[in-house]
Amino acid sequence: MKYFIKKIYFIFFIINILLINNLAFSKNTNFYYNKNDVFNYFSGIISINQNNTTSGFKYLNKAKSLKNNHQNYNAKYLRSLVLLNKIDKAFSFSRDVWTEKKIFFDADLLIGLDYFLNKEYTKAEKHFSRLNEISRYNLIFDDFLGNILLSWSQASQNNKEEAFKYNNKIPNRYKGIKKIQNALLHCYYNSAKSENLFNELINYEEYNSSRYVFFLINYLIHNNKNKKAQVVTSDGRKEYSSNLLIKQSESYIKKNEYYKIKKMFDCRNPKDSIAEILYVIANLYSSNENYKLSNFYLNLSYFLNEKFIPNKTLLAENYFYLKQYDLSNKTYNSLKSVGNIYSWYASISSAIILENNFGKKEATSFLIKEFNKLQNPNFENYYEIANFFKDNENFEKSVEYYSLALDNIKKDHPLVPKILERRGTSLERLGEWERAEIDLLQSLQLLPDQPYVLNYLAYSWVDKKINISKSLEMLIKANELRKNDGYIIDSLGWAYYMDKNYIEAEKFLQRAVEIMPSDPIINDHYADVLWMLKKNMQARYFWKHVLSLKKAKKELKDEVEKKIIFGIM
Repeated sequence: MKYFIKKIYFIFFIINILLINNLAFSKNTNFYYNKNDVFNYFSGIISINQNNTTSGFKYLNKAKSLKNNHQNYNAKYLRSLVLLNKIDKAFSFSRDVWTEKKIFFDADLLIGLDYFLNKEYTKAEKHFSRLNEISRYNLIFDDFLGNILLSWSQASQNNKEEAFKYNNKIPNRYKGIKKIQNALLHCYYNSAKSENLFNELINYEEYNSSRYVFFLINYLIHNNKNKKAQVVTSDGRKEYSSNLLIKQSESYIKKNEYYKIKKMFDCRNPKDSIAEILYVIANLYSSNENYKLSNFYLNLSYFLNEKFIPNKTLLAENYFYLKQYDLSNKTYNSLKSVGNIYSWYASISSAIILENNFGKKEATSFLIKEFNKLQNPNFENYYEIANFFKDNENFEKSVEYYSLALDNIKKDHPLVPKILERRGTSLERLGEWERAEIDLLQSLQLLPDQPYVLNYLAYSWVDKKINISKSLEMLIKANELRKNDGYIIDSLGWAYYMDKNYIEAEKFLQRAVEIMPSDPIINDHYADVLWMLKKNMQARYFWKHVLSLKKAKKELKDEVEKKIIFGIM
């Protein structure tokens, strides 16, 4: 604690030095930083870095005298406003701090959007053009976001040629997003190419575009092609079985609620398309674990299109990773209004939050109550609650619900092998090997090229010292299917060990240790083969390493301690 306090005072000192330096080099020396401003600014930064945006904003709000002379303050304060959904205030503050001389990306973005929403397109374009310039606040969006927004400004003024000209200026290094923008722009003009462009986007291998199955469905329904939309939905469900948007669309279509799909998004409204581009940017930031910046773009996206409630799924996930569990739970609950698919997904997510905060018992009790509220549970509901129980090591309950899933699913459904595999692994953990083996074999019979199922079954056999030759065949195949997987390579090495082919065993186990140097079992396996090859000093070195690993269980450590003294008898 004393160390922490000293560190805080040291940081205060550094901040003061930086502020004094800023003053010394400033052209305007008719101001000074008072202690309260410094304290509030620093406290705001600390709170924001601790993911407490509300508290951070309160501190920053008390230091508003800094706004005319401290650009970093402006950036932090502006982002806090957006993160707290004070978008109108963010528009106003952006105007207060904006200057022609300095490129301030966030301010230009917000002022430009505000002018755009008020149909003052010439003024909006002035700020959108500035977004193409690189600055300390814009290191990656060179000629990207600015050109997209300029394109929509021109489209809104019925300047089709200019709209596509700006679209073509987007650099090819943003190829995936350029394809999205191109499809949306063609959709806006109801071009005959729209359907093909959405299909190309869905099949674009360099970018996970399963989301755009929904946009194709949406486009078809807006154009009164409901039967074709049904076909696209059915095909999308087969290809992307876990995609929530497609699942919810299928549910709407079955109930003849096409209007709910139309309501979420309309490519004829430029605001909706800009909102989608901002969502894509938010998704990219979230993928790179920059959750706060992701939420900045998500909040702007949602401000532009409040009808697309499913987009709040990403917001809830970001809050969860930021450990803002109350906000995450509140956001998940808001998804329940979308429909049955999102409602059940929100229940599972809330159960995970409960588990993190109050433990497995509370989470399990909550989810069972939520499950019992389902009017007509289907095989997916059974499968998903079974997965929850399995992840919480309640293997008995997971087996019960996997069995119900199998009872309610068509025998030729592509999910059947996965359910069998998961039930089989749960049964193995319960010590019911004979039943587990039947499930795992049946899973492989239905879908032979499953590297992890091959690995699980083969390793189990090897561990039981049975079917060693067959296990080796399966593990060689698994290794070919999934290159450089430490667990599979370890299993293959261990199979060679059990087959007393120690030379081959060493080769694979050494590779497994290189990939996963902190795994205690893999290190133990490698030490075992080193001992069998008479490399006793090296073997003892790796056994001692096992004892230092936090993941090593007591049973393994006890066994390893005996090996260090006596070796392998």
